[in-house]
Amino acid sequence: MKLSRRLALVASAAALSLAGTAAVAPSASATTTGTKSLAAVLTADKSGFDTNKYDYDIVTAAVLAVLGAKPKSAVGVLTKGDVAVTAFIPNDQAFRYLVHSLTGKWVSKEKDVFAAVAGLGIDTVETVLLYHVVPGATVTAKQALKLDGAKLTTAQGGTIKVKVTWHWWIPTITLRDKDTNAKNPVVNKVNINKGNKQIAHGIDRVLRPVDLPPLAAH
Repeated sequence: MKLSRRLALVASAAALSLAGTAAVAPSASATTTGTKSLAAVLTADKSGFDTNKYDYDIVTAAVLAVLGAKPKSAVGVLTKGDVAVTAFIPNDQAFRYLVHSLTGKWVSKEKDVFAAVAGLGIDTVETVLLYHVVPGATVTAKQALKLDGAKLTTAQGGTIKVKVTWHWWIPTITLRDKDTNAKNPVVNKVNINKGNKQIAHGIDRVLRPVDLPPLAAH
């Protein structure tokens, strides 16, 4: 199945596949009073597409593409620093994994990875981005460690489940999405924009709001 057809399933099926699921919505911390937005953090990197696979150039470009095409999109909450949100942001390598899982091909250059993602269509990209945002809550890494088993309601309307495991004294936070075939994202960077109402945690895979066909299981 072609790339555009595979994730096009996301936009049409997400609401149905997640209907009726109970969820937990943690409250925002009273100490997070700063109003710097996550959009300001993401766009502060002026280097654009580069060879650093662990930064966030592709997700930044995706956010800008959605807001450029749909200025009133709910993704715009990331520009409103006075509104509490927690976002899980995939690094550039995470999008490379996504494209590989959908096409069976590795794409090396970030601009080409983004082109493949953008080729899915703005509505699909918007849906996927919103599935990475938990509105109304500022969840720090310390708070997240207490959420083992919790289901967080996203701005897309679906949920992600938090799994916390410990190896001796070292914790790992894994996020379980709706794709039962794919590897679940692991948090690999925490407390981006800490001290502000909008906080983010980096993840190593892109969260998927629906269960995609088996070829997408990488």
